[in-house]
Amino acid sequence: MSKDNKYTSDQIIVLEGLQPVRKRPAMYIGSTDTRGLHHCLTEIIDNSIDEALAGFAKNIWIVIHPDNSATVADDGRGFPIDIMPKYNKPAVEVILTTLHSGGKFEGQAYKVSGGLHGVGAACVNALSSNFQIEVRRDNKINYMEFSQGNVLKSLQTIDQSRVGLSAGAENLEKIVPKSLDGTTVTFSPDPEIFKEFIIFDKKIILKSLKDRAYLTSKIYFHFYDQRDSTQKHFYFEGGIISLIKSLNKKQKVLHPPIYLKGNSEKDGIEAEIAIQYNDSFKENTPSYVNIINTTEGGTHLSGFKAALTRSIKDYATKYELIKTKDDKIDGEDTRQGLTAVISLKMPSRELQFEGQTKSKLGNSEVYSIVSKIVKDELDTYFEENPSIAKIIVGKTLLAIRIRKAAKAAKDAIMRKGAFDSLGLPGKLADCQSKKPEDSELFVVEGDSAGGSAKQGRDRKFQAILPLWGKAINTEDLSLDKIVNSSKLKDFIIALGMGIGDSAEPNKLRYHRIILMSDADVDGAHISTLLMTFLYRHLPSTIEKGHLYIAMPPLYKINQGKVKKYVYTEEEKEDYIRQLDQTKKIDIQRYKGLGEMNPQQLWETTMDPKTRLLKRVTIHDAQNADDTFRILMGSEVPPRRKFIQTRAHMAQLDI
Repeated sequence: MSKDNKYTSDQIIVLEGLQPVRKRPAMYIGSTDTRGLHHCLTEIIDNSIDEALAGFAKNIWIVIHPDNSATVADDGRGFPIDIMPKYNKPAVEVILTTLHSGGKFEGQAYKVSGGLHGVGAACVNALSSNFQIEVRRDNKINYMEFSQGNVLKSLQTIDQSRVGLSAGAENLEKIVPKSLDGTTVTFSPDPEIFKEFIIFDKKIILKSLKDRAYLTSKIYFHFYDQRDSTQKHFYFEGGIISLIKSLNKKQKVLHPPIYLKGNSEKDGIEAEIAIQYNDSFKENTPSYVNIINTTEGGTHLSGFKAALTRSIKDYATKYELIKTKDDKIDGEDTRQGLTAVISLKMPSRELQFEGQTKSKLGNSEVYSIVSKIVKDELDTYFEENPSIAKIIVGKTLLAIRIRKAAKAAKDAIMRKGAFDSLGLPGKLADCQSKKPEDSELFVVEGDSAGGSAKQGRDRKFQAILPLWGKAINTEDLSLDKIVNSSKLKDFIIALGMGIGDSAEPNKLRYHRIILMSDADVDGAHISTLLMTFLYRHLPSTIEKGHLYIAMPPLYKINQGKVKKYVYTEEEKEDYIRQLDQTKKIDIQRYKGLGEMNPQQLWETTMDPKTRLLKRVTIHDAQNADDTFRILMGSEVPPRRKFIQTRAHMAQLDI
């Protein structure tokens, strides 16, 4: 696309007003917690990426200032600043004060856009206590300033950059060259909206930028954090091939990445797919539309999965690689150990997302388009690369054998009515309540602690499952071996939701699963083993917020008739300083849960009125996946490096 392509006010179309955003912000950005905060930054970044996708920008700068305001700049064409006759206002003002206005709806300013959401910069403006924009065009700097969506300073020409200065930051001209055309935006998230979630997280931003750099190859992303004077730059030539190598960098891969590409000229849709299998049994298939991460998938991902299954089936049948009639390939079998990236580019005006946060693509026509591209391209690839095709088919046949073995094992442990009270494990002391939302299961380390927990609990809603010793490490185990483990078998049956492809999360018997182990290294290891099992094989327990870690006290401190339980070393020191130093102080260190009698265990660790619980959540599934693989996998060097680089953070109990 040539640089003389004009971007003017006649390409801006307005659909409705702005005011609803501040009234119901979660409707527009998904939430007002840290996810919504970072969604605002992403909206501004995506506007600059749209300029890059259209061929007008090569660099995008992102700066986080000491007061947690943020600046995003690009070297694109700059927002249009001419007057829109219909509104008698500059186009930049209309764009920033009116929802559903911009060059991405029916005009031709952007054929492909990630920023189209009907929200964009106007929404961020509405949710900012201060919002400044500079448009660099024709050797002039044009400036506007807003607060909570209202104009503070009308469009004016200025001599030098003002954006970011009010944030106490260094002059942005040291970072963004003044001579370049483009747009610079600085915004301060409004504390009235985001309250305690006002701090930008560098890790979240860097991961988002890195993903976008992979998907928009040959674009430079420059990140500066002025809070700690750090910077990071991303540029990738290889696109999604580089991304899939990164996703699999800690895995043992079975073949080089497969790259597929095709398009539908009639629909203006282009699809890029990268495929690589590893020796694990997990599926990792991130999908994108116009660089937007569609975390809930959609028709493009469904079309890919259907075509992948058909291609593998057809190749296995054609070359008689299926030796047994009972070995019928299904979709799950073809995705064991699969890592795939699906990236779609399509006309912005045709995009249909399900939900306000662009998490799922809804265009029905995309399914058949992507399916045809993948089937045609993958069939050709398999014929030209028979050795790799046979590796993939072999992986699929192995998945079938494991699936059949796992089904036989699951049938064996559930044949006696595992989901009714008569089939529950003998060690389980169940609660009286049959309502999952009221019930909680304590998974307790050791029989002695389990005995105390059974005696000290409230039988109405608290169930106890003692697990003596450590569970097996399930990180690299197939499902058939897992369900044959006696400890995990009891755990699976107690939860009542099944496991694997037959798992039914709605049948979970307890909506609070509480791991209760000793406050030492062994206890932490036991909890980690159980968390690994749940994360890998029953992830809905974590995704839906059902998993907790109990926090037993480290010390009991007595002075006279006054006793106090404390949970950290710092809390102990603070409390002791408050006591009368002339009277005797008795300090008891709890080495294990078994040292507490039932009453002590109840009042410190189990009573909902006094206990402390940590809820286990997943903010970043890919980072969590990497960490579990490093710590719990079979590869020693990555684990050694992880421990060595974090040894200074450890708190030793000597």
